[in-house]
Amino acid sequence: MIRWLPILPLIIPLCGAVLLFMAKKNMRAVTSGAWMITGIGTLVSVLLICRVNQNGPVAVAMGSWPAPFGIVFAADLLSAAMVLISWIIAMGVVIYAAADLESSPAYSRYHLLIQLLLAGVNGAFLTADLFNLYVWFEVMLIASFSLMVLDAGEQQIHGSIRYVFLNLISTMTFLLAIGLIYGATGMLNLAGLHLKSASLSPGLATLLTGLFLFSFSVKSALFPVFAWLPASYHTLPASVAALFAALLTKVGIYAMMRIFTLVLPFEGSIWQTLLIVVSGLTMLTGVLGAASQYTIKRILSFHIISQVGYIIIGLALYTRLALAGSILYLIHHIIVKANLFLIGGFLNHRFGSDHLSKTGGVYKSFPFLALLFMIPAFSLAGFPPLSGFWSKFAVIRAGIETGHYLLAGTALFVGILTIYSMLKIWNQAFWTPAPETAPSQPFPNQKRTVPYLIPIGVFALMTIIIGLAAEPFFNFADRAAMQLLDPVLYIKAVLGGAS
Repeated sequence: MIRWLPILPLIIPLCGAVLLFMAKKNMRAVTSGAWMITGIGTLVSVLLICRVNQNGPVAVAMGSWPAPFGIVFAADLLSAAMVLISWIIAMGVVIYAAADLESSPAYSRYHLLIQLLLAGVNGAFLTADLFNLYVWFEVMLIASFSLMVLDAGEQQIHGSIRYVFLNLISTMTFLLAIGLIYGATGMLNLAGLHLKSASLSPGLATLLTGLFLFSFSVKSALFPVFAWLPASYHTLPASVAALFAALLTKVGIYAMMRIFTLVLPFEGSIWQTLLIVVSGLTMLTGVLGAASQYTIKRILSFHIISQVGYIIIGLALYTRLALAGSILYLIHHIIVKANLFLIGGFLNHRFGSDHLSKTGGVYKSFPFLALLFMIPAFSLAGFPPLSGFWSKFAVIRAGIETGHYLLAGTALFVGILTIYSMLKIWNQAFWTPAPETAPSQPFPNQKRTVPYLIPIGVFALMTIIIGLAAEPFFNFADRAAMQLLDPVLYIKAVLGGAS
């Protein structure tokens, strides 16, 4: 089993999807099965990260075909951490979905597609082959689009069409870059490409970097190709929106980190300068968009764009401290953003709308939920000692150390505007008295409230733990950044004797 740990996070959700399909007519069996599958996946991902932490990167070649010709899956500290946090978020989402989606006629299909989406996400994190990265992106796209159109109304269909159209453009660009790099090097193994990339002509290397950068920018929702995200996420059920907010853009960011440190390092190139500018503009446009919105999901959707800009700073600056800060920010943001969408969905169930003018009085009727909102909201804004403070501190310090004072100042300014958006939600939804048109039932009112609160409470606790015990988490992120900048262990694990 130990040998196959790098592929178990793919096999588990694929087999789980089959089992859920077989049980699709029994709602209770689907719920129990989804909980069991995500529980097993979480346990396996814990074993994987412990293995990688103790012994370094691990890899397995499918069919015993040796690298660089066989299909290889590999895990280092970054990919193992991303797999673990993905399963943790999925566990929270399927628990929440038991209440959030129980009235949907497509309930079983939601859980089935969530497992397929997890397979695509984990495949992208663990593959050591460029073409298979494309394949897992396609699995993600199919599963996510299918989740978007379940029980869809007109607005949801419009958002999903924009989502799939822009992502198909991204996919075609990615496939073009794969074809060009294969034609030039004769291989697609990531570790093998690291050894071959030095032989690329400067012009072709520049072109390939630009194609990959555009493709992953769309998937990560960077400026100016982020329109698909705020157009689609606010139309989704809360559990699906939380899963998308936590994972989809992060897969694009992970791919950028992997390609631009292992295959095509771009330090000192024009693309590095461009990415520095893009990261600042992404932060600004996202936070300004959030400040202008008056529905909770739209505010949170624009904040995904803003926070992606923070994460990309680390790659753009290309220093160990900056990358470590970005990796820590990546983990923090996945937890916090998923939690805020889950809280927003809970409020939507209470008031029948997430428009701020139709909400209010939550602090008086349910003070515990108000506390649970404050934790991720303040963490998103960067309040100490929560998780968001330490990751922002590392990224901004890296900007100052490298002389990018304008970028560091932009990050600080965006943090202030983030506080404004969070206070706007707090003031209207929690502090202002409830409008007369709000439902009159007590809050909470049923046992079905428990599945809502369990993941919200657990994610809030994780945010506090990362903030109060920041040193081991930052040390882990620092080691992961070191593995990205010096990938010799990853290359040896993937290529084995061929290295």
